[in-house]
Amino acid sequence: MLNEFWQIDWFPIRLTLQVATLATLISLFIGIFIGYLLARKNIPGRDLVDSLISLPLVLPPTVLGYYLLILLGARSPIGKLWENIFGSPLVFTWSGAVVAATIHSLPLMIKSARVAIEEVPPEIENAARTLGASSRKVFFYITLPLAKRGLLAATMLTFARSLGDFGATIMVAGNIPGRTQTVAIAIYDAVQAGRDNQAFILVVVISLLAFFLLYIVNLLGLAKKSNF
Repeated sequence: MLNEFWQIDWFPIRLTLQVATLATLISLFIGIFIGYLLARKNIPGRDLVDSLISLPLVLPPTVLGYYLLILLGARSPIGKLWENIFGSPLVFTWSGAVVAATIHSLPLMIKSARVAIEEVPPEIENAARTLGASSRKVFFYITLPLAKRGLLAATMLTFARSLGDFGATIMVAGNIPGRTQTVAIAIYDAVQAGRDNQAFILVVVISLLAFFLLYIVNLLGLAKKSNF
């Protein structure tokens, strides 16, 4: 077992961390923006928008992956535009894995960001506006700092969710060793091939990482409660 630990191909772990990091960064910016709109703006059809945002959370990952495959495929407008700009297709590449992980985890980021922003007392924001602060200054100097713990916890949860994506990723990026094989796909591949020791090592590594992230989220939650 120890020898296999040193001989194992760590590419799936590296790719998964890379994909999860980029997916989390993209989700962070989009999630804060949409979460703020849902929390503070009177958007027409808010319930409909919220239902659409939540859809990836309840759809089977393979169904979500199928939608993305149709939307991003080489014959789709988005796929053609991507290939014209970057010279390569979007599907069956690691970039496709980033898109799949982002779409799969984005609803969690949006909902968590919305809750974090809703917990900021509107009276404080209104007081700042009364004193002459612009909406931009209120957002960056009042809302975000007061919501930072909730947003940080949301970021950790989004990263953890991105680590474990399987169904959507394998539909969009495929299972290409050394190119698009994330750790979840590598574990499945190892089990199917009877490489139980390799699967066990990857399972332990990703489980420890997920546990650490959840532990940090819990610490942030406890620290937040102690401040009130």
